[in-house]
Formats: sequence, C-alpha cells, structure tokens
Amino acid sequence: MQRKVAAIDGRGQGVCLEEATPTLGSGEVKVRVEASLISPGTELGRVRAMRENPQPDRPPRPFGYTNAGVVEEIGAGVEQFEVGQGVACMGGGYALHADWVCVPQNLCAAIPEGVSFVEAASVHLAATGLHAVRRTAPLYGENGIVVGLGLVGQFTAQFARVDRFARRRDIARQVGVECVVDPSEQDVVEQAGEFTQGYGMDFGVIAFGGEASDAFGTIYQSLKQAPDTHRMGRIVLVGGAQVTHGFGSALGNVDVRSAARTGPGYHDPVYECGQAYPEVFVEWPTQRNLAECLSAMAAGKLRVQPLYTHEFALEQIAAAVDVLVESPAEALGVVLKPAHR
Repeated sequence: MQRKVAAIDGRGQGVCLEEATPTLGSGEVKVRVEASLISPGTELGRVRAMRENPQPDRPPRPFGYTNAGVVEEIGAGVEQFEVGQGVACMGGGYALHADWVCVPQNLCAAIPEGVSFVEAASVHLAATGLHAVRRTAPLYGENGIVVGLGLVGQFTAQFARVDRFARRRDIARQVGVECVVDPSEQDVVEQAGEFTQGYGMDFGVIAFGGEASDAFGTIYQSLKQAPDTHRMGRIVLVGGAQVTHGFGSALGNVDVRSAARTGPGYHDPVYECGQAYPEVFVEWPTQRNLAECLSAMAAGKLRVQPLYTHEFALEQIAAAVDVLVESPAEALGVVLKPAHR
C-alpha cells in the first residue's frame, strides 16, 4: 500500500512524495490521518538556511510529528484502541505529515467527543506546553511570564494562565492570556511589576529556540526579589534555547530547569509500544499528558482554533512551507489535510 508524505528537499522546498506505508508493528496502530499540524520552529527552523545554500542532490526528508485521524488497524498487543476510533498521535518518525501512519499505542490518545481532528492534531505541541508548566511547579495564585508566543508558547501560556509579532500577541489575548507585552514598545520588567503589583514573577518560561540570553535576563529581572537583594523563583526552558548567564550570586536563588518534550516515556520504545510506567513513581507520563490536553480541549479550557491561521491540502505542502518561512508574522498554526481516495 502506498501513502503520500510531506518532505523537505535539499533546496528547502516542501514536496509531496509517494512511498510504501510502513508495516504495522506489534504495539502499534495504523491511522488514516485526517489532519496534521506543522511545528514551524522545530520542523522548519533550518529551511531558510537551506534555501540560501541549496543542496539539490540531498534526498527529500519526510517530516512531521503531530496529527490526528481514525484507527484502521491494530497491531498485536494493542488493547486500548479499536478500529474506527478517533485518535490523536505524536512522535517524530511516526506521526508524519502523511495520509497514513503507524504509531506506537502509547503515543496516541483517544479523541473525546466535541474535539475535532483539526484541534486534536495539535496534541504533541499542547503536551509540550503542559509539561513545561508542570516543570515550573506552579502554585495557586502565583504569577508567571512566558517569552515566545509560538505554538508551544501559546499552549504554555494557556495552561499557566511577550512576543515581537503583533498577530501572535492578538491571538494570545483571544485565548485568555491576561497581560500581553510587546518588548519593542514596552518595558517587560516594568509591566511584570505592574501586573504583580510590585511583588515580582514567581516563574518564567522561555518557549523558543536559538539565542535566548536576553530573554533569560528579562525573566530574571522580572522575578521576585528577597530583602537580601537575591532573586527567587523558577525559570524553565522548553525548546532549543541557548543561554549565557552567570551562576552563583549572579543568579541568586533561582532554579533553572529544562522541560524535555512531552513528559516521561517519549523515546523509550518499550513504553511507547505499551508498557506503562508505575503511576506511583511517574504520575504524568507522555500518554497521560496527551489525554489531559484533549480533555482540556473538550471542556473548553484549552482553545486551539484561534491559534490556526492557515489550512492546506497535504499536496500543497510547498505553499504551506512558504507561508511559514516567508511570512512568519502572519502565520502560526498551519494545518495539513490529506485527501483520501
């Protein structure tokens, strides 16, 4: 059986390939994909450089890691899903931008009533944001700041209840973020002080990749300060951010934490294919985070639709990549929808 899959070629262009559908393995489900979501930062971060320095002989590379669809077949050992059930799927190399995929069962979660395939297709990025918030260990009534309002930052800000692109700031306001700051026009530290009535932030999240030393310093200056002049709080980095900052007294009593992907279990083949971690030791593994995100969508607590700016057919992958690379100020959530014959 052949499938269509989106790929990036050596010239940095999106192309649609035909290839054999992977063989369904033990502990996996075969899914007819109804929608997938492009993660512009992770998936397309190098595309502009590839366009400036093309390598035409490089084979196209399939990409994608978050989608949703209908279970068409189950592999040996799969008991939590059945044929005909709607599922949200995640995982690099599995949940590709394609019309058919085979995905390990613990990287899937059932789609609850009231959640569309298009909304559920965001599940990997939503779970990344949820895991980042868990790493901040927030307490009721605490104040937090999220720097970077891409898709992961938008989800992080919603789960926790400052960006340079006006469209993204407007979207954040639509989904209920209380105070959205334009760092080119407003003093973020000053705004943080006003928002917390002079108390200071309890935690901050850096939700973008690349050089982030300035953002780290801004969050640091926004954190609460003890009478002995030392800053206190937590800073979580989600994504490929790089930071240069002094430690010891230069950092005060601030905890710096990394948030790795979607929670425990992702990239453990034994877990992915069905072996659960003991809940008493691992309370929030990846699949439980996926289910929690979908439940929040169903309850109206996590708003996905306002994050979507464009929709293309899978075969239009070239146009989808172009709009994200060439018009980042206008594009955020770009959905691909396969056409099934």
